[in-house]
Amino acid sequence: MRSRSLTLTLVAALLGAATALAPAATADSPSPQGGCDPLTATGGDCLLPFPDDWYTRADSGTSTGRRVALTSDMLPRGAAAPAVDPTAWNRSDGFSPGSTLLAHVPGLDLAATGAAPLTDIGGSLDRDAPIVLLDTTTGERWPYWAELDANATSADRRALLIHPAKNLAEGHHYAVALRDLKDATGHRLPTPEAFAKVAGRQLPRHDPLAARQRQLQPALRALRHRTGTGDLYLAWDFTVASARSLTGDLFSVRDDAFRRLGSASPGFTVTGVKDLTPDQDARIAREVTGTVTVPSYLSQPGGPPGSRFNRGRDGTPRRLPGNVQPASFRCEIPRTAFTGQPSRPALYGHGLLGSANEVGAGNVKAMAAEHDFTFCATDWIGMAQADIPVVLDALADLNRFPAIPERTEQGMLNAMFLGRALIHRDGLSRDAAFRTADGRPLIDTAHGLTYDGNSQGGILGGALVAASKDVGRGVLGVTGMNYGLLLNRSADFAPFQQVLDVAYPDRLRQQIVLGLYQMIWDRGETNGYAQTLAGSGDRVLMHIAYGDHQVANAAADVEARTLGARLVTPALATGRSPDLVPYWGIGRAGKPPLRGGSAMVVWDSGTPAPPLTNTPPTEPAYGKDPHSDPRSTAAARQQKAVFLRTGTVVDVCDRAPCRSLPTP
Repeated sequence: MRSRSLTLTLVAALLGAATALAPAATADSPSPQGGCDPLTATGGDCLLPFPDDWYTRADSGTSTGRRVALTSDMLPRGAAAPAVDPTAWNRSDGFSPGSTLLAHVPGLDLAATGAAPLTDIGGSLDRDAPIVLLDTTTGERWPYWAELDANATSADRRALLIHPAKNLAEGHHYAVALRDLKDATGHRLPTPEAFAKVAGRQLPRHDPLAARQRQLQPALRALRHRTGTGDLYLAWDFTVASARSLTGDLFSVRDDAFRRLGSASPGFTVTGVKDLTPDQDARIAREVTGTVTVPSYLSQPGGPPGSRFNRGRDGTPRRLPGNVQPASFRCEIPRTAFTGQPSRPALYGHGLLGSANEVGAGNVKAMAAEHDFTFCATDWIGMAQADIPVVLDALADLNRFPAIPERTEQGMLNAMFLGRALIHRDGLSRDAAFRTADGRPLIDTAHGLTYDGNSQGGILGGALVAASKDVGRGVLGVTGMNYGLLLNRSADFAPFQQVLDVAYPDRLRQQIVLGLYQMIWDRGETNGYAQTLAGSGDRVLMHIAYGDHQVANAAADVEARTLGARLVTPALATGRSPDLVPYWGIGRAGKPPLRGGSAMVVWDSGTPAPPLTNTPPTEPAYGKDPHSDPRSTAAARQQKAVFLRTGTVVDVCDRAPCRSLPTP
């Protein structure tokens, strides 16, 4: 993510426009049980607990055998927004693998209860842990940390948040048990009446809770068999979406677009060539701008902000005849390419709601010059500067939200086409803009394509590496995944939070909305592709800024566990981490060099450790934001360059914890 100031005037104006173009609700297939979950649905909080298989139905045509079956009256409406069309959610065959589990437990005190906090994730697997997360597909207990929403404005409207410490296994079924919960005085909280009946003796068929009891019985049996149930307060179950459900849209447009392209290079047009003197730029000799022609699968010609996929009757994205996406690009060619060997081509991913022009940032130019890379970038549409109004609209109205990940997926296809043009023998390297005056190529097309992205470019970049057939290695700088986890913990989210607060004033309901966002967002960011990436031959190097104010370290740790990335050690100086076991559950790579697999390197600028709650670190209480420091450190750039060229993680820190230099 990347800081961007938004004026209150802009926020207010866009909030006022948020409902202007929202689609009307359409008919949908309701849950076979019908209505809200009777276990806890009170006060209008229909989707608690969340996620919950009560809101799915059987479907033999999906990979999980289930399909999400929400109805308009179940989904929270923003202030003055129309009823929400559930179609985008009901395409899923389960819930997000990064779902934060939500429940409302009035009077709960987690310290008195003994629930595992962020600093003791290993405690979540203790035999007597009061919260149990069980993969019923395998019988395996799943690690998590639990917290109460620190942003709640009312104690009686505070959500219990249970965060998987590693993404839930795609396509698997999970059961959750809350047991022996206590209040601040240490007294056990009484079991809610409805759940007590469901968990008790068999109810007669005419009982209003009989259907809920039948649906929950398999989960309760699994919990009793594997863990015992003790003094149960609440239990529920849910299904995690399959890889096919998560990645299907992007992979289908990728496969169709490249099938149509065949063995040719994507079409392109160079629109600008700027040769720079050493006095103008000692590192970059030439900047090239242009457009790549990409098939567009969006619903409007040219795919402007707010566009969504055009879909066929089967729901698969389909290209409208003749619809193309002119993807603008900018490339930075270093002086070394003119005086020595041709440069290595690499895609660059920009920061939060930014643009391709960030490829001209000083740290990117420095890496290009120091290590002979030509970096090229295109706007990551869907999450680019032009999309800011749509993002704000979507925060006020769930109907608008699917446009963000769907246009982002088109943006990923745009980047893939730019990458193919970079390495194709008949692509950009054939144009005079990418050759010297005597015709020598400035790009080495023989060694493949790599990727380097920072902040948002790291959050989305893992999905691009997983989807691209040309990118084999990528650096994910100051990265994490799962916006549903990140937003509360990011200093960047403050101006956007104002919109969310107006649309959904109740903070408990906001947590439900974040969970619903993530179900759709999975299709356009690394959270939905991490397990696919982990199972592929592609590798990534994660560079983390310890105490990052913009991309939470907790989200990076979840990503590392999910990817199977190994931690380069020593990661931090002794005593720097507040955790009982620092980097619990992340495999140790030991001291470099590390050959093969993905890795995580932590860069420390001396910033205080981040908050242990779901709140952002901010200046001055948490020191200067180190978000830009790793990429601005020459040693970090050297480590990135060697990895991109060879796949090896080398030691650049003299076998000590890596120290980054604070950015001026």
